Amino acid sequence: MPESRTVALVTLGCARNEVDSEELAGRLEADGWKLVEDAEKADVAVVNTCGFVEAAKKDSVDALLEANDLKGHGRTQAVVAVGCMAERYGKELAESLPEADGVLGFDDYADISDRLQTILNGGIHAAHTPRDRRKLLPISPAERQEAGASVALPGHGPADLPEGVAPSSGPRAPLRRRLDGSPVASVKLASGCDRRCSFCAIPSFRGSFISRRPSDVLNETRWLAGQGVKEIMLVSENNTSYGKDLGDIRLLESLLPNLADVDGIERVRVSYLQPAEMRPGLIDVLTSTPKVVPYFDLSFQHSAPNVLRAMRRFGDTDRFLELLDTIRSKAPEAGVRSNFIVGFPGESESDLAELERFLNHARLDAIGVFGYSDEEGTEAATYGDKLDEDVVADRLARVSRLAEELVSQRADERVGATVRVLVESVESADEGDGVRGRAEHQAPETDGQVLLTSGEGLSVGRMVDAKVVGTEGVDLVAEPLPGSPEWSEEAGR
Repeated sequence: MPESRTVALVTLGCARNEVDSEELAGRLEADGWKLVEDAEKADVAVVNTCGFVEAAKKDSVDALLEANDLKGHGRTQAVVAVGCMAERYGKELAESLPEADGVLGFDDYADISDRLQTILNGGIHAAHTPRDRRKLLPISPAERQEAGASVALPGHGPADLPEGVAPSSGPRAPLRRRLDGSPVASVKLASGCDRRCSFCAIPSFRGSFISRRPSDVLNETRWLAGQGVKEIMLVSENNTSYGKDLGDIRLLESLLPNLADVDGIERVRVSYLQPAEMRPGLIDVLTSTPKVVPYFDLSFQHSAPNVLRAMRRFGDTDRFLELLDTIRSKAPEAGVRSNFIVGFPGESESDLAELERFLNHARLDAIGVFGYSDEEGTEAATYGDKLDEDVVADRLARVSRLAEELVSQRADERVGATVRVLVESVESADEGDGVRGRAEHQAPETDGQVLLTSGEGLSVGRMVDAKVVGTEGVDLVAEPLPGSPEWSEEAGR
């Protein structure tokens, strides 16, 4: 019997890319490939790249080069680039990076097994010529669902695998294969974006906004619960637009309670919310639905009106603070995070001061700060009045220092509070990390963690109530409460 073909998936970038990798893994496993964690143990290393900003692109290139170094020293015979950077640059990436044996775009995902086999056999699959994927779907959102069936939409694979293809998962399994044992998993609500922010190139290579049908999202969530997942995080380029192409802009409000009712799911989190599209009804559902956490990942980007208008965005400091006041009037302990760009073309000292005023009053739990840099193909790249690189660097350092102080202060405000923690890692004290998890106001990888002072009876995937007794920067230190039912069950108390 011939030895199984082996493949490793290396994922960079955001949670949306992680979902795409698990779809690719599902397709490959269904066609007989054996998935391995280490690239050096794989016949083919597939690098799911990020093409968002220069730093992410560099990380993607470094990962491809690192995988290429394995060739000739182990089992690895081929290195293939997929993902946003591969889609965005296509032939250009293939020509500038000959170390990659293949550069595959989104249109290749449905045939990923055949593509990898061709490359593994020494054949060549020509890299695609990039195109503006916004032009592949109708301008009107209402006309997109039918047209979307003929357009490659990563993470939108068929809800079911053919019966018998993946018997271990059952006939209702989605076209997805988990790549780790984490109790948390992302679920795609949609792909693409209809917004035209002047600094962002994502819509050009991810395409126009198109929602997944609620039944597909529910089926995938049920399947994930069966895989041991306790928390799902809903992701897309813009979750507040979910349902507009399905005829119901308020579809998220009705979907969330259904997701929370799925057996085994303890926590539902929504990410990527646009402040200008927040609706009173959505705020109500996010702050009052059991198991849906009051967590608001709001894409503010700046708060000075002049800068926001140049970004093709809406709002200002006072409107944003009013939005936060509305949220906290309904859920005082709600978690809020956001990202900001400093040094945008034309940003004045008074604009920066306005951003600092907002940050000082917003009481955000997590803040990401980025210095502006031109992204090819964006409107902002054509703007005049660019700031010198050293000015951008100084402003980045200045606002980053402020952000670090503010999130630490916000963490201090939670001392004495009771938080519900999902345990994500358990290590003995001599291994250093102890027991760590996340509270409701903390999203995976971006918002800090909770270090539990005791790990007795706790295991990964358990929920435990704990009292916050201290902080370490943005992280919380908390003492498990013996009265927590889940904790008591495991500890035998």
